[in-house]
Amino acid sequence: MTEQNRRTCTRCVMDTSDPEIIFDANGICNHCHKFDNEIRKRWFPNEMGRKKLEGVFSVIRQEGRAKEYDCIIGLSGGVDSSYLALIMKDYGLRPLVVHVDGGWNSELAVYNIEQIVKYCGYELFTHVVDWEEMRDLQLAYLRAGVANQDVPQDHVFFATLYHFAVKNNIRYVISGGNIATEVVFPQAWHHAAMDAINLHAIHRRYGSAKLRNYKTISFAEYYFYYPLIRKMKTVRPLNYLPYNKKEALHELIDTIGYKDYGRKHGESRFTKFFQNHYLPVKFGIDKRRMHLSSMILSGQMTRDEAVAELARPLYDPVELADDMRYVAKKLGISLEQLELMVRQPGHSYKEFSNWDGSYKLLKKIQGFGEKVFGRVIRNYA
Repeated sequence: MTEQNRRTCTRCVMDTSDPEIIFDANGICNHCHKFDNEIRKRWFPNEMGRKKLEGVFSVIRQEGRAKEYDCIIGLSGGVDSSYLALIMKDYGLRPLVVHVDGGWNSELAVYNIEQIVKYCGYELFTHVVDWEEMRDLQLAYLRAGVANQDVPQDHVFFATLYHFAVKNNIRYVISGGNIATEVVFPQAWHHAAMDAINLHAIHRRYGSAKLRNYKTISFAEYYFYYPLIRKMKTVRPLNYLPYNKKEALHELIDTIGYKDYGRKHGESRFTKFFQNHYLPVKFGIDKRRMHLSSMILSGQMTRDEAVAELARPLYDPVELADDMRYVAKKLGISLEQLELMVRQPGHSYKEFSNWDGSYKLLKKIQGFGEKVFGRVIRNYA
């Protein structure tokens, strides 16, 4: 289906490039309805949210008063995590700040991270991923031709964060994830970055060396060990604030001299290439649609503004050529090999072993438990 023939939501800008999208009689999509009927109930961009956040932060400070750090945050240099670092400073938290260097940091990312840490007075711990292993894993993903090429970076980022948290006896993971800019999330476009089964399956088939130092998290660790045994909790403070990305960016610029990347995920040169070239060419996916749609639903922009943004080219041709050469050289392959990987037909992650079966079983057990215990509670209420 060509872009011209796609049907687009009349409220947001999601279209039929999401094969699972559904429209009502008015042309409004299921993403909009999910926001209205479900997600909005978990979003508190108001005074109530601020009070809730103060309560959460108070508990974190209290529980961590005898520790060197009361929580942990991963700092990428992007707007969300950078702004969150300022918020944490204002609330008097003492985070362990971790940056995971997967080998793709832009110069601006390094600068922004330095500025944030210096201003907040935080101590920064940088974990440098074994480049030969990262390179081998990323080449395996490119050879596999799956959609989510950011899994090698994303998985090790969160795995490292959790390992650091356990090592330092920290229960609270502070995340920059937020509803305001990420509420629209088409499942058909993604697969969970934390699926280590899928990651190892892809690497076994297309990798060339063992992953000896690359940190992973298993299904059991992610869903049972960390939350139930270690009692770790992920807190998303931006969901309790009137978070506006443009305003956050201006505050960062004014406060710490933050430098704008010009586009989302400009802090990673590989992610920029993957989202703005690989995905659109290979899968017909323009991830701007989900981010812009999220900002429409959260009131940060109008639909007309989003349509105008989508009309802009994803890449300047000169910049694309430069990034393609950079990515190919860093991965140790020819430009022709990289171009072929982009042009070849895409594949589904489902062609490799994955955790889908275990996840469905877990959800069934959770659903059964909620029914049983909910019935018990109602009987004794």
